[in-house]
Amino acid sequence: MAGPAALLESLRHQAEALRILQAVWEGREAVATPHLPHSSPQPSQAQTGSTGQPGTAWHSSGGEVEVAGLGWAWEPQEERKAPGKYLEEEGESGDLTPLSPGEPRPQRLSQPRLERPRTLREKALHSKLSRAVDAASRLVTVEQTLLLPLIQQHPFPLHPKDSIEFRNTCSRMALPREGQQFEKDLHEAHQCLKTIIEKLICSLEVLPPESYIPVRSALRQILQNLLAM
Repeated sequence: MAGPAALLESLRHQAEALRILQAVWEGREAVATPHLPHSSPQPSQAQTGSTGQPGTAWHSSGGEVEVAGLGWAWEPQEERKAPGKYLEEEGESGDLTPLSPGEPRPQRLSQPRLERPRTLREKALHSKLSRAVDAASRLVTVEQTLLLPLIQQHPFPLHPKDSIEFRNTCSRMALPREGQQFEKDLHEAHQCLKTIIEKLICSLEVLPPESYIPVRSALRQILQNLLAM
């Protein structure tokens, strides 16, 4: 039997996995639907994350999110309008003010890509990633609010190694990998979540039914949403 310490360890790994999943989801959203910010563009400096790969910082409501390997950066507006640089007026087709003699030619900014419709494959990946983020978030909430008080009264079996594997899988998803490798990692993340939830449901069976029915119902709902097509 395991007590609160084992559940807290699992929660720690799951919370880290959830943070990574949310960053991956926000990063892919930023790539799929790039747009000009409403206010003056702020510079996004290329950074190096824990993986050692260069990335681009994207600003969102949850803070700065680093997405590796995108190579996008905004130049500050005050720099773009500095003397001696090309000035491109809004709505024109590319008429530029010439540089003064002897001044070096600055590198032009690449324009943001227009939003394009997602392919069916991209829609499927987006849906699967969204379900994983939602399931991980709900699982952490249920464990904190329902399972933690329950295990303090009635210890039951836990498997923290599954949460460790889930965190490791999400860490691989944050690497700058696309195509089949990303799909494989996302599938493994789904399987890890499925395993964690199913084992929790089975572990609750050792407790008196009246104590675990609400928790089991919540876990089954999370599992159903995760596996929805």
